[in-house]
Amino acid sequence: MMIWKKEVNLDILNASSKNTLMEHLNIVYTDLGDNTISATMPVDHTTHQPLGMLHGGASVVLAETLGSLAANMCVDDNSYCVGLDINANHIRAKRRGLVTGTTWPIHIGVSTQVWQIEIVDEDKRLLCTSRITMAVKSR
Repeated sequence: MMIWKKEVNLDILNASSKNTLMEHLNIVYTDLGDNTISATMPVDHTTHQPLGMLHGGASVVLAETLGSLAANMCVDDNSYCVGLDINANHIRAKRRGLVTGTTWPIHIGVSTQVWQIEIVDEDKRLLCTSRITMAVKSR
């Protein structure tokens, strides 16, 4: 069952990244399911920390991007969602290539939402697992 309450497709999602941090980090939405959204992000000089590995903060940006966007697609035009809390466990290092994050809902309530995000490498190995809690606000 599709959970999205707004018109949504990959072109719309990717256009929403123009002139944002997502564009700067080359985050690209790649898949839209009935209750999931996925995006990729390169692991290169734009997302490295000084030791040449994927910066944990870049992983959190990808996670928050996915969870926040998904939450906002699940509310009508009279509401919007903002982040309350995000956590991330960094499981494996990555030096180059492409990572893919996917989010799905844990809870979609009237006043809060909770989204799970997993980030994997090209071989589907888990690099980071994250959970974001969103507040649902009225306009």
